[in-house]
Amino acid sequence: MTENVRVFIVEDDKDFIFLIKKMLEKQPEIEVIGSCSKKEEAVQMACALRPQIVIMDLNLGVSEADGIRISREIRLLTDAKVLILTSLDSPDIVLRAAKEAFASGYIFKNQPNLLVENILALARGYTAQEYLIASMALSGLTEAEMGVFQMLMGKDIKLQSSPKTIANQKTKILKKLGLESQRELMHIFKLFRN
Repeated sequence: MTENVRVFIVEDDKDFIFLIKKMLEKQPEIEVIGSCSKKEEAVQMACALRPQIVIMDLNLGVSEADGIRISREIRLLTDAKVLILTSLDSPDIVLRAAKEAFASGYIFKNQPNLLVENILALARGYTAQEYLIASMALSGLTEAEMGVFQMLMGKDIKLQSSPKTIANQKTKILKKLGLESQRELMHIFKLFRN
């Protein structure tokens, strides 16, 4: 028997948390291991509970910036995949937010029927939406930086650049993505690793 998919919910509307929990508890392969309605506690709880999937409300306050920041922290500090759940109906805003948050996917709140299948798909492996969002996050890299990125991910790439140039490009990649180290880069983009 396989283990249940461990899910953690971050949502500032307690009634909506209740509805999501009720829906997910009907699924024998999904276990809701916790929920949080306070953005200040979300990262700490995610680190303690170690979920596989975090369902993240994008608007945890005044703007989507809180959801993006918390999602990024959870992605950097845990192995959890973040599935954004949002009432925003602008695909452009949601895709930009998903890219900045290093999310693994997103669902609109008016599509709750898609929640279970997305959770299960993310738990089984990498999804097309996950690759799309990660590729969008990398879309600002130059061709040379993309070559260095692929090398860092373990691909057998022969670069014509000097070690100093490669080091400079690595620094630029991290800066463009808002990451601190090669370890963070490899953690966030492990779906591209060999």
